Amino acid sequence: MSDATRWVGARVPRKEDRRMLLGRGRFVSDMATAQTLHVAFVRSQYASATIRGIGTERAKKVDGVLEVFTSNDLGDPHLQAVLERDEFKPTRMPMLAHDRVRFVGEPIAVVIAEDAYAAEDGAEAVDVDYDVEPVVTNLDDALAPQAPEVHSGTGNCLVDLVMFDDPRLADIFANAHLTLNEVFRSGRVSGLPMEGRATLAEWDDRDGQVVVHTSTQVPHQVRSGIAQALDIPERMVRVIAPDVGGGFGQKCVVSREEVVLAKAAMLVRRPLVWVEDRQENLIGSVHGHEQQYDVTAAFDEHGKILGLAADVKCDIGAYSVFPFTCAVEPLMAATELPGIYKVPAYRARGRGVSTNKTPTAPYRGVSRPQIVLVMERLMEKAAARLGIDPIDIRRRNMILPGEFPYTGVNKITYDEGSYLESLDLTEKKITEAGWYAERDQLREQGLYAGIGFSCFSERTAYGTPTMSQRRMRMTPGYDTAHVRMDPSGEVIVTTGTCGHGQGHETTFAQIVADQLGVHPDQVRLRQGDTDLTSYGWGTFGSRSIVIGGGAARKAAGTVAAQLRKIAAHVLEVSEDDVVLADSKAGVRGVPDVQVPIAELARIVHFQAHQLPEDTRYGLEARETADPPGTFSNACHAVFVTIDPDTGEITARRFMVVEDCGVIINPLVVDGQVRGGVAQGIACALYEKITFDPEGQPTTTTLMDYLVPTATEICPIEIHHLETPSQFSENGSKGMGEGGTIGAPAAVLNAVNDALAHKGIQIDHIPVRPEDVLT
Repeated sequence: MSDATRWVGARVPRKEDRRMLLGRGRFVSDMATAQTLHVAFVRSQYASATIRGIGTERAKKVDGVLEVFTSNDLGDPHLQAVLERDEFKPTRMPMLAHDRVRFVGEPIAVVIAEDAYAAEDGAEAVDVDYDVEPVVTNLDDALAPQAPEVHSGTGNCLVDLVMFDDPRLADIFANAHLTLNEVFRSGRVSGLPMEGRATLAEWDDRDGQVVVHTSTQVPHQVRSGIAQALDIPERMVRVIAPDVGGGFGQKCVVSREEVVLAKAAMLVRRPLVWVEDRQENLIGSVHGHEQQYDVTAAFDEHGKILGLAADVKCDIGAYSVFPFTCAVEPLMAATELPGIYKVPAYRARGRGVSTNKTPTAPYRGVSRPQIVLVMERLMEKAAARLGIDPIDIRRRNMILPGEFPYTGVNKITYDEGSYLESLDLTEKKITEAGWYAERDQLREQGLYAGIGFSCFSERTAYGTPTMSQRRMRMTPGYDTAHVRMDPSGEVIVTTGTCGHGQGHETTFAQIVADQLGVHPDQVRLRQGDTDLTSYGWGTFGSRSIVIGGGAARKAAGTVAAQLRKIAAHVLEVSEDDVVLADSKAGVRGVPDVQVPIAELARIVHFQAHQLPEDTRYGLEARETADPPGTFSNACHAVFVTIDPDTGEITARRFMVVEDCGVIINPLVVDGQVRGGVAQGIACALYEKITFDPEGQPTTTTLMDYLVPTATEICPIEIHHLETPSQFSENGSKGMGEGGTIGAPAAVLNAVNDALAHKGIQIDHIPVRPEDVLT
């Protein structure tokens, strides 16, 4: 018998797709029954105000309304995210505002009714008496002396971190051949998942627990958040994530609404469901990425970077989200700004600034789209000033083959990557495809045309060794998988990850199938249920395949060893000669001697007495993975044109050369890359959440918040490199955010290339037609 077919690396169609395409997915909104009551939230109309009173009597008289709860009725539950650093100021986030409101859309009361229409009518009938107060809606105003404080005693700066400081920098900047002083800004965006937030909560008398079905990326963190807010043991809370229609970071924090529904269900003893509409999603769900970078960079006459200093300010909105805190974006930015470039001297300050706007959370990429944009724009600017080819200046500064593992000035060790190879291949491919010739031809026809690049790495799969450096009170990192084989030879895998569109049911099955010698169709993944899975940290930060998949591979390897031992006994051969392949256990080199794996499973479960004592009692294993993290990398190139009359920017072609280590499934990887690039183009050219001076949101529908459709996204050509990671059980690296990380910088560089002949430079995103015309 020969070795098995290798499933890892195969283009296996996603197992999830059939039920989704046939409308058989099971989302929160599909779970409501005739007994389910509907919930609507009363939300603040003002960005900053004292609440003088909340009148609920009129709402309780609305037909169909059964109950109206305020914070006092629920016991004033709250959450407080904590970073154990002196530079961090913790603030309480009430689940329902009761004394003051801090942003438009903040929940104040909850209405429970027989149907959604009555709940909405009831919410409109709740009378809230406000004493309106001054607001701060931007970074400069929030940090100004005597500015109104969002949280008393904080000075509107909830975290102020000086991560690195090199005393040589003053001399370096004073004496360098070229010193750049630049400001870069990125707009506030919404994750805007296809399915907004949704929660169904019900009390289970039999088990004495509240069961919360919710659209989340982090079921165990939701369970912990509910238990902490309500001051009850975690055993009294069961969280289940059914099918989840996207997240992009918006669902990787604990929502106030999840806690409120859990408590309300405990009080009314009826199932309660809340499904936010798109307006609620745009004003009440967390945002991301509103940042400003004031940067100084020094270069020598050959284009080598000598020093870098950055003051990073992140507008974190009104509250510090649970459990990540508001420090996640300034910490990420200050720590990882140098990226793939060898920076000899570095200083970084990161601040989280509170404003009277919707809170922000770890939106896809978490500051890395911004830091890549900063570094790539610096390379372009230095190249232009020094008369150096912009591709060549990147080569002169990046970490090169033979220099790995490389420990940077930021104390981060980068594992093996293909930074130079990906850049070289991208340049070769676009040249062969005629991009440069086409650009020149279009310029002759009167269009402004440009080509932009971005080179970057993506730190992925942050395990506990890395996450603990942030000093979060709740420190994520590890994940545990349980693999067991039933009597028919089918395999159940449970894991603490929580897929929401990534194809986990397929990729985890491929990993486990390779270890056990079975077909992926025989492997079923169970995740998202806190009563069924070991404590895990969910899915975010490009972690699932490396950490959750790594744990599953280890556990499956243990079960495979059990199978080989049992097969060796049954076939009367040495364990070392047993091969698991094609759902059979055979003997290497002897094709006629084999036994179905299902038969071995039957023997183990039903005839254990026939086996030696050390092989009895089940085929199962539980293993944990907790890596230090690993770096994937990519090079992006984009070809854009600009209409000189209208300012309209069109992305015409996009190319990605990416390296995420061992590829589990190329179809899934390509889908993640394309989706990420589309989201990155959206951030670069279209999407921006805006507010008026009074803190009122002005982008509350999809008529105002511009989301690109398929017609705005150009063809995306993808090429793969594979540099296996030494820190990953399966050699893979995370790749879920890379498309979004690299695309904005490439697009902005292309826009600037197109406008270079006008002497125009734009250093903010999104870039819209009016920016070009101005």
